[in-house]
Amino acid sequence: MYAWWWRVLPGPWWVRLLLSLLAAAGVVLLCFTVVFPAVAEHLAVNDATVGG
Repeated sequence: MYAWWWRVLPGPWWVRLLLSLLAAAGVVLLCFTVVFPAVAEHLAVNDATVGG
């Protein structure tokens, strides 16, 4: 998959690297702004089971 991504991107290696980094940053931003808030209510990260 990564080889396909590298072949599809235009330009020399440094342009491909820059485009890959921008795409990765976009995916991370999308996850933090859309995906994680949407699934947060379904996760049990705030349910503490340690008690006395």
